[in-house]
Amino acid sequence: MKKVNLSPNPVSLIESMRDIGYSLETAISDIIDNSITARAKNISIRFDSNASDSWIAIVDDGIGMTEDELVFAMRLGSQNPLKERSENDLGRFGLGLKTASFSQCRRLTVLTQINNVVTCAKWDIDFLANQTSNEWTMCLLDEQEVENCGILLKLRNTYLQNNQSGTIVLWENIDRIIEKNRAHTREQSFNEALANVKNHLELVFHRYLSPQPGESKISIYFNKSPLEAFDPFNTKSSTELRSEKFTYEQSVIKVQPYILPHHNKTTKTEWKKYAGNQGYLHGQGFYIYRNRRLIIYATWFRLIKKEELTKLLRVMVDIPNTLDHLWKIDVKKSNAFPPYGVRKELQRIIGKIEFSGKKVYKQRGQRVTEKTIHPAWKRVAKNNQIFYQINKEHPIIVKYLEKISENDKENFENILSMIETTFPRESFYSDSASIPEEMIGNTMEKKQIESMLRIFIGDDKISKTKLNEILQIEPFASNQEITKTVIRDFGYEL
Repeated sequence: MKKVNLSPNPVSLIESMRDIGYSLETAISDIIDNSITARAKNISIRFDSNASDSWIAIVDDGIGMTEDELVFAMRLGSQNPLKERSENDLGRFGLGLKTASFSQCRRLTVLTQINNVVTCAKWDIDFLANQTSNEWTMCLLDEQEVENCGILLKLRNTYLQNNQSGTIVLWENIDRIIEKNRAHTREQSFNEALANVKNHLELVFHRYLSPQPGESKISIYFNKSPLEAFDPFNTKSSTELRSEKFTYEQSVIKVQPYILPHHNKTTKTEWKKYAGNQGYLHGQGFYIYRNRRLIIYATWFRLIKKEELTKLLRVMVDIPNTLDHLWKIDVKKSNAFPPYGVRKELQRIIGKIEFSGKKVYKQRGQRVTEKTIHPAWKRVAKNNQIFYQINKEHPIIVKYLEKISENDKENFENILSMIETTFPRESFYSDSASIPEEMIGNTMEKKQIESMLRIFIGDDKISKTKLNEILQIEPFASNQEITKTVIRDFGYEL
């Protein structure tokens, strides 16, 4: 049997790996995962968009690496994904450092320090491309070469000089964020991309930035400014439903549902904040955490549809790293899908909590119906269709029709029909779904209420019971304070 060595061409393979699907946000998150696994307490993201060659660095005060450990870490596929790992290990494939970095830059330099001993290694795609051989040649830098790299030296002196250990991951020759042929927009596009990274990190690592009692805290700095945790559950104001645990493949999965507050129960600023970029409708669903790190969020895994009535429902799900292979967690750690047995358990839990999420809206609707005796509009369900009609049996309309001629009655009813048939359904639905906090009810002026009351009361004296009923009839129910003032002006006491 003849054996043939088919070692892949380094540049061809790396150039292909660059398009594995990382975004800048997921790439930086992957590097931070390594820092957390290295037991870092402080992580700094530094960057510069003003220089002719922009750069990004992720620096931590973790345990650092020896030269052998660094060489091993710089090897592609350095870790078997099937190998058992520490329960706090956020890695899996042994590819994250390299694939995340190559997806954004052409030169990756890692400087690490342990017990004050410094080691530095560099991958350079362009250097590999200029080689005549197909060898996977990584460069180990000596002290003089480190000192000749101004950015790296400055970062080392700033962050590692007073620490016994730590690591710097430096990306240079960044060609995926900035279009080189559009220099005039270089800084703007770079800063916009980094702003998205900031928001992403505040969400993905929020349980490290703001831990529960007994959990370790990690501080992440963005060009020296500390990141603030973004809690997607708004736990301080939300309703916490009963938590559940279940076992799958001898591993425990924890589920904690929350119902976010209705927009009438919170401030406009808070409502907008927790809507996020995608809004409440698309923000509902499961939020999957692996060792407190958010993997995938705002999905029901096709177990139920995203509906308006469940848009305030968000569910925290904690999974261990022992189930990575069953959850199909990808290299980027930005996608996952639960195995069949887990989906069945999640579906069971959804069945129990779905009603609670919908009840927030259903109960509000019931209360409006109970308080208003004669609404101005009627909801009609007929032939599997739902539509709204003006309530032509409303006492004000009935009394007004009694006072006008037959010809005017016909004209008036035609006007009502015109209002009904031109109701802006699409706009109303869109606004109520996306910006309910900005939708307000119109109020009537005092003169208008006076006119309506005269139509309704007429010349008859009415009892106190009747006066109280008036306050439950539209438009008086929606304008109660003005109505009470007018009733008193008419000589009645409430």
